[in-house]
Amino acid sequence: MKFAYYPGCSLHATGLEFDQSTRAVFHALGVQLDELDDWNCCGASSGHSLDALAAVALPARNIALAQEMNLDVLAPCAACFNRLKVAEHAIKTDPAQRNKIEDAVGFAYAGTTQIRNPIDVIVNEIGLPQVRAMVKRPLDDLRAVSYYGCLLVRPPEIVQFDDPEHPRLMDQLLAALGATPVDWAYATVCCGGSLSLTRAKIVNKLVDDIAAHAREVGAQTIVTACPLCQINLEMRQTSAAKMPIVYFTELMGLAFGLQASARWWSKHLVDPRAVVSKYATA
Repeated sequence: MKFAYYPGCSLHATGLEFDQSTRAVFHALGVQLDELDDWNCCGASSGHSLDALAAVALPARNIALAQEMNLDVLAPCAACFNRLKVAEHAIKTDPAQRNKIEDAVGFAYAGTTQIRNPIDVIVNEIGLPQVRAMVKRPLDDLRAVSYYGCLLVRPPEIVQFDDPEHPRLMDQLLAALGATPVDWAYATVCCGGSLSLTRAKIVNKLVDDIAAHAREVGAQTIVTACPLCQINLEMRQTSAAKMPIVYFTELMGLAFGLQASARWWSKHLVDPRAVVSKYATA
C-alpha cells in the first residue's frame, strides 16, 4: 500500500510529533508514504475567507501533484484534509468552478486520486485486527477521550468521514490499542482554533470547557487528529492542572513499542509523560 503523503504546514512545524509518529506508524504497518514533491500550503485557515478561488486552487494544486504520481493522498492534518476535500467536491460538483480551478492550477482533473485521512485508512483498509496484532505494550487502564474538532467530520457531504455527530472510528482504534475510550459530549465541539490570535478570551473559555469536561468523565488525556486543535488545546488551558493533548498516532507508536516514541513527548507544551510513561519502551 502506498500513498502520496501531504504533511501540510503544521506537520513540518508545531505538529512535528504528529508527522514523525504518522510516518513511524505507517512504516510499521507496511505502508509507504511518498511525500508530495513541491507541495504547497492548502490555505487553511484564512484562505477561504480572503479569496474564494485561491481557497480551492491551493489545495487543488496538491491534488494535481498526487494525480501525477497516480496515488491517493494521505492528509493527516484535519484542516488540510478538509480543504483538500472541499476542493475535490468543488471540482466534482460545479463545472464552472472546475474550469476555473483547472485553469488556475494548469491541470485536467482525472478523478483518479482520492483524499484519505489516516484514521479512515487504518480502521477501514488496514483493519483493526492488524492493529491489534502490532500491539506489544497494551495501553491498559488508559482512559482517553477522542477529540475530532470541527473539520475532520464536517460538512459530512464533503468530507464523508465517520458520523458527523457521533464519530466512533477513533474510539475503535483506541480500544484496539488496549486503551479505554471514554464517551463524552465534546468530541466535535469547536476549540476556537481560528480565533486563537484574535479572540483569545473566547478561545480560553472554549478550551477550558473541553478540558474540564474531559476531566469530569475521568479521562487522563484528550486524543486528537488535528495539529491546529492540538496546539490550541495545549496553549489555551488556563487551569493549573492542564490536560495533556496527544495524537492518536503517538499512542499507536507507544502501543506498538516503537523506540522513536520516546522522542515525541518532549515536544508537547503540556507534558504527557506522567500519563504515558508506564507504557513507554525501555
